[in-house]
Amino acid sequence: MPPNNQFPLSANTPTAGAPTAAPAAPAGPAPAPTKNPNSTQSTLLLSEIRDNIVIMADGTFRAVVACKSINFDLMSEREREGVEFSYQNFLNSLNYPIQILIRSQRVDIGPYIDHLTEIRRGQDNMLLSVLMDDYINFIDQLSQEANIMDKSFFIAIPYFPAGDMSNLKDQAKGFFGKLAKPKNAITKIDTATYEKAKSEVKNRVDAVTSGLFQLGVQSVQLNTKELGELYYNVYNPDTAVREPLGNFEDVTAMYVKKGANDASTAMAAELGSAA
Repeated sequence: MPPNNQFPLSANTPTAGAPTAAPAAPAGPAPAPTKNPNSTQSTLLLSEIRDNIVIMADGTFRAVVACKSINFDLMSEREREGVEFSYQNFLNSLNYPIQILIRSQRVDIGPYIDHLTEIRRGQDNMLLSVLMDDYINFIDQLSQEANIMDKSFFIAIPYFPAGDMSNLKDQAKGFFGKLAKPKNAITKIDTATYEKAKSEVKNRVDAVTSGLFQLGVQSVQLNTKELGELYYNVYNPDTAVREPLGNFEDVTAMYVKKGANDASTAMAAELGSAA
């Protein structure tokens, strides 16, 4: 038996005094690491956001239009009939599907309270200072006792390069048809298809915003930054309240790649120029 904390000698273990063979040369470069199929990113349905368009993982495209609400209850009977008739004509004029999303989100009162506190510090009038203290305490207590919610309205406009009928066929396959499709399949989009998608999405967005204008609803298409904030808030509802997304203009690159000795080379060049 070998002593404790030691392993017995095997056939490949060199012994004392015996010549050792030179290590074998590597056969070739190490294989590239494969993508983890169990990663959280593999469950995302979107692949990229650019040019105010969301590129989905299956090669389709989406545009999102934000809408303002109208007070339907305060309208007269004739105004209500006009809105309903215009909404009916708007839906009948569409030859492609749309998705209407109503999202409720908790309002963060913290920045508003901080703004009031800064104004309170610069207030010289004693009476106004006391009134502002009472108002700040009231708002703070109200935000803790009740959930102040805000509703947002969006319309998602899709575009399928293969045609809307192919999308209906994919939906008809059901749940088991989706399981048969590999999750890690990479969809490639050429330049011609992308340019055609941009033009078609723009036409559809213009048609939707024009139809909403007939209803008296103001709408605007979300840009790339606003789309990133929307998806960040949707996928991180709790974190988005505490840690809002930073300014995109401060980001110098969309992707950060790790290079070999790039940081040390750049630092040495800066130190050499400073010397």
